[in-house]
Formats: sequence, C-alpha cells, structure tokens
Amino acid sequence: MIAFVQLLLKYALFEPFNVDITLNWFGFTLLILATISIAAAGNIINDIYDIDADTINKPNNVIVGKSISEKAAFNWFVAFNIIGVAIGFYLSNLVGRSGFSIVFVGISILLYLYASSLKQMLIIKNLIVSVLVAMSLVIVALFDLLPAVTPQNQQTQLTIFRIVLDYALFAFGINLVREIVKDLQDIDGDHKAGLNTLPIAIGKERATKLAFTLLVFFTFGVVYYVITYLYKQQIAVGYFLVLVIAPLIYTCIKLFTAETKAQYNHVSIILKITMLLGMLSLLIYPFILK
Repeated sequence: MIAFVQLLLKYALFEPFNVDITLNWFGFTLLILATISIAAAGNIINDIYDIDADTINKPNNVIVGKSISEKAAFNWFVAFNIIGVAIGFYLSNLVGRSGFSIVFVGISILLYLYASSLKQMLIIKNLIVSVLVAMSLVIVALFDLLPAVTPQNQQTQLTIFRIVLDYALFAFGINLVREIVKDLQDIDGDHKAGLNTLPIAIGKERATKLAFTLLVFFTFGVVYYVITYLYKQQIAVGYFLVLVIAPLIYTCIKLFTAETKAQYNHVSIILKITMLLGMLSLLIYPFILK
C-alpha cells in the first residue's frame, strides 16, 4: 500500500499538473525501495518483540520463531535497514539535499525504539505509527517537489505540497483510530504478554469510546475538507460522499457498538479499505482541477 500510494502521488498528482519534479523514474523507484525497505525492517523488529503476544492474538500468522528463527529475522532487519538508509543517503545527495538523509536514519531508529520500548507508552505508540504512515506520503513531496522549488513556481509547488499534506493528515487520522482498534482487538494477548496498551490501561469501554470520538472528529474533518475545497466539483463530492464519508459513518456506528474481537477486526478492515479509497481519490484530481 505504501508503494502504491507513493506511485499515485507521482503519477496521478504531480505529473498530470506538470509541476516541476526532481526525480526521474529511476530515482523515484529508489525512493519507493528505500521507504518499503525501512518499513519492512520495522515490521520485522516488531514481530520479533511481539512473539509472545502474537502467539495468543494471531497464532496462525506467527512467522518469527516458526517459519524463520529470531536470529535470521534480526539479520533481515539489519539488512533491510542498511538497504533503506544507504539508498536514502544516495537519494539525498542526488537531489542536492544531503541533510534529508536524516529522515531515513530517524525513521529507522524510531521504528526500532517503537518495537523495543516506546510501544509501552500508551497512546504514544499509536501516534508514532500513525506519524510514520503519514511520513510515507510527505517524503515523496520532500524529495520530488521541494528540491525543484524556484521563485517562479513556488505558488504551484506549495499548492501541490498542501494537497500531499492534506492526504497525509487523512492517513494519520484513520491509522490512529485503527491502531487503537487493533489494540482493542488484541487486548487478551497483549495483557498476557505484559504489554500496557491503551485498552489495558484505561479499560476496553473507555478505549472504544475514545476511538469512536476520534473517528467522528476525523469524519467531520473530511466533510469540512469536501465542503471547503471541493464543493464546486460534483465528481469529487460524489466520490467522497459515497466511497469515503459513507464508509466512515458506517464504521463509526459499528465501532460504537463493537464488543467482540470479530467486531473490532471488522472495523479495522473497513478502516483500512476506507484509507485506500481515500488515497484512490487522487485519481480524480486531473479531471476536476484542470
């Protein structure tokens, strides 16, 4: 999904509007490779630290310790990090912004700290994952748009950059709610593994109400965005009403009444689909903004 959304930004938003870009197809392929390599490393180290909880929460999907040893998994973690960070250094110098390499290094370190210690810090862990999801979009603008800014194209570049930020905020909000829902779904295994997630700390009912409140807030945010920026574009309004706002309202209702693991899993799946549908709306911009 990360790679797909990055491709959407490049070929459904940047290129149709002929904005000035920095990366050709090769450079952009490297950006995607660097991003998904570090994301893969983060997933691996998280699985290593979550063996006990995953054995209870999703016994049929446990990989580390069954299909692959912990030592081999850690070696893959190191390898993917080296690949991602090394490509990040190369890309940063390629676009003439050597300081941008700190983004890849920082994300790599943060993912390790998240898996090893930060996930014990209640809502902080949910915020970190959601920020990193949003960063997978922002990083495209940082490397492809920002280095190409000139006094002549500054306004156009800024407009496109703001659209990227809007979508990153949408991804952040939906993912934040989904992270809390996943904690609600996995509460039994997390409790037995000694993890201190939000539902364990404040109770399942309160955590559900918090997730519901946040989802309602973000749903109103999407409605406000459509009314403020897209109200003259019937295609866009129709798309968001049917494929984004309606599923969000449905999810709010389902989350409000959710009690079982299966119900929370259903909410999590719908949120993931809604996030994808929201990102796919980028495909309509060439038709509504030209």
